Amino acid sequence: MNAQQSQANPQVSPARIRVFDTTLRDGEQSPGCSMTPPQKLVMARALADLGVDIIETGFPASSQSDREAMALIAREIREPTLAVLSRCLQSDIDISLRALEAAARPRLHVFLSTSPLHREHKLRMSRQQVLDRVVESITFARGHIDDIEFSTEDGTRTEEDFLHEVVAAAIAAGATTINIPDTVGFTTPEEIRGLFQRLISQVPGAGDVVFSAHCHNDLGLAVANTLAAIEGGARQVECTINGIGERAGNCALEEIVMALKVRNAFFEADTGVDTRRLVPTSQLLQRLIGMPVQRNKAVVGSNAFAHESGIHQHGMLRHRGTYEIMRPQDVGWPDTQMVLGRHSGRAAVEQRLRALGYYLEEAELELVFAQFKALCEQQRVVTDTDLQALMQDTRDGEGYRLASMTVSDAGQRASATVELSDPEGQRVRETAEGDGPVDALFAALAAATGVQLSLESYQVHSVGLGTDARGEANLSVRHGDTEYDGTGTSRDIIEASALAWLDVANRLLRQRRGAASEQFATA
Repeated sequence: MNAQQSQANPQVSPARIRVFDTTLRDGEQSPGCSMTPPQKLVMARALADLGVDIIETGFPASSQSDREAMALIAREIREPTLAVLSRCLQSDIDISLRALEAAARPRLHVFLSTSPLHREHKLRMSRQQVLDRVVESITFARGHIDDIEFSTEDGTRTEEDFLHEVVAAAIAAGATTINIPDTVGFTTPEEIRGLFQRLISQVPGAGDVVFSAHCHNDLGLAVANTLAAIEGGARQVECTINGIGERAGNCALEEIVMALKVRNAFFEADTGVDTRRLVPTSQLLQRLIGMPVQRNKAVVGSNAFAHESGIHQHGMLRHRGTYEIMRPQDVGWPDTQMVLGRHSGRAAVEQRLRALGYYLEEAELELVFAQFKALCEQQRVVTDTDLQALMQDTRDGEGYRLASMTVSDAGQRASATVELSDPEGQRVRETAEGDGPVDALFAALAAATGVQLSLESYQVHSVGLGTDARGEANLSVRHGDTEYDGTGTSRDIIEASALAWLDVANRLLRQRRGAASEQFATA
């Protein structure tokens, strides 16, 4: 960060970046992510606890729901600034100002497109008309509210001379924050860094306002572009939890915050966010909108601190810093996960067995590790329960095996008959009906094994190509308060589904037998 950047905005410390969260507005515009006013209030509470500086609650002129949400939030959330979005239209501004009346720290966020593409095809306005509308709108709003943010929609695709002119006019009219959105995720880090540097150094009055970056993720560059904008002098970042938003989404709050925290010495900047609340806030949003994040999502994905590779696990056991640049506890995860699977090595298996209370001689460890590798060919992940079963009795790992099955969907209800080989080698045969072939199959398996599972999700897909292709079934089921994942593979997808169900059932049965054996030994 150079001296020019440090002196660009005397109102805000160069080391302090304001976090403008737009999960409830831009994020909610993502298809399938809409929230009710009570849900928005729940999320707003979490954002306030997280420590964001500004919460954009919605677009009041667009819907009654957004107005109701703002009213609920304003009555309760008093510490962060509450913002609402408005077009540069007096009618919109009037509605937005009424929505902000109950807010303790209100901000009006007005926007107008500035790029030639938008001026010609969306607004049908000339440069001068855009300038006049900006000045009229901000001047009118400034007569009613002090905190005004102005956004140049599609700013990164606007002619730079005109962008300078619009920003200067907005500042002169009374805007206190200037936001330059990369509305369609088009720019690059080098371009946006230079753009902010030139705006801040050349536009009259730039030193009296806060410059903000709002980057979309169409090319996967939202976080990188936002970091570059900070290097260029931006002192506010606009982002969403989990990166939700229009099309490919927005800059992800958890990623930009942790990038600044982990690389603080490089960026010489940080936020006021309580990073320990990032994972709980992410998980709350996932529950509210029903959109899970991918497992390998940075910071908040379930694999973000999980290690399966034997080489990585060995390094982690020696020193955490070999493969982790931040502590999982610092973002809200309980700890690192050493995932045991087909890529795991002996060191990780031995370490996990020791954690479970098993200290093995070399020969015994070799035997158990060989059994572990064999089990990995049947299931993707080996749990603590699986390891305990291997330690107790090799036969316990066998469980129920599918001998045969028939499924019929000819009548009003489907029926399925399964024949299983139980852990003692006896045959068990059961028939059940269901709303479809898979439902009937799972009901028959439950009757045969005595294990009741509640299906949460179920997917099938092809593995391999051509005549070698197989069907793989993946399901998530709930047993009591715990959720389990099962996987099965076969050339027949119905058989693959049965194997996935048995994958979970056998683990539960081994767990029961292990608990019974331990209780007997204690007695």
